Amino acid sequence: MIETTVKIVNKAGLHTRPAATIVKLASKYKSEFYISKDGLHINGKSIIGVMTLAAEMGSELHLTFEGEDEEQMKEEIAGYIIGGFDEL
Repeated sequence: MIETTVKIVNKAGLHTRPAATIVKLASKYKSEFYISKDGLHINGKSIIGVMTLAAEMGSELHLTFEGEDEEQMKEEIAGYIIGGFDEL
């Protein structure tokens, strides 16, 4: 299991397009993926779950990855979030 914390850095926060992209990226992997924010713990492969986070700029997300390809999954998803969802 790998855990990491990332911060939302783009002005629009975690809106529909990046939420859909996160779910799409996560679905490529076999590992389990969860996101926690303010006591809410959701499945990162669920678009509804990711959208319920309502993460604004400056929000911290705790990411958990568990499975055979967890390292690659973490690198891609955490990198996408840290990079501002390719919007910076």
